[in-house]
Amino acid sequence: MTHRTGCLICGADIVYLEESRLLSCHICGTTAMVDTRCVNGHHVCAVCHRASAFDVIEQYCISARSTDPVSLALKLMEHPSLNMHGPEYHFLVPAVLLAAYCERQGVSREERVAMVGTARLRSEDVKGGFCGLHGACGAGIGTGIFMSVITKATPLSTRERGLCNRLTAESLLAIAETGWARCCKRDSLLAILTAVRFLENEFSIHLTSKNDIRCKFSERNRECLGEACRFNPNKPFRPEQAQG
Repeated sequence: MTHRTGCLICGADIVYLEESRLLSCHICGTTAMVDTRCVNGHHVCAVCHRASAFDVIEQYCISARSTDPVSLALKLMEHPSLNMHGPEYHFLVPAVLLAAYCERQGVSREERVAMVGTARLRSEDVKGGFCGLHGACGAGIGTGIFMSVITKATPLSTRERGLCNRLTAESLLAIAETGWARCCKRDSLLAILTAVRFLENEFSIHLTSKNDIRCKFSERNRECLGEACRFNPNKPFRPEQAQG
């Protein structure tokens, strides 16, 4: 959980160093000579301090070196620019999937920048409240955006268009089956896990996927399902949860 005072990561006091040190930003990984850190050693760069949620997601997913989209999503969810709920999650879902996919497939940085940028433009069309007002959660739509980018689908495509719609449908079904009010973090994780399985089944591309997921945000969510949520930190993890 992020903190509004002190260190953004742990809330501890910020200290000023007698000599500048080479430290990496705990959020984006950028390394630079800095004069401050918290007493626990965390450093957050100025860009991550002031960036918008969409900017943070885009820059992080362009640079991230991980094939685990769940871990990438959980890290981004800790950033203070991401609200408990909001349309930024409509971009977070395709962005972390693209980051992991590009890392797994060895996609060039130039192409990766273009793919993540395309996902951002498309996700910005999905407004907040789509889940209840339009009957399609933006996190689920985000998986379709991901699929459309990697397959270069268009409205005139055949198999590619079908894959986009099938993945979106499966993601929305996973989200709908919770049967409760929206939680953008829960729904995003469900959508990402659905996309990971879909990618392996349809393309034999395996992305690493953190299975024993423990939510850190329940106290901030007034609509939290509590122990009814599979990601509740007090709920024992069952291996079969990794499959659905």
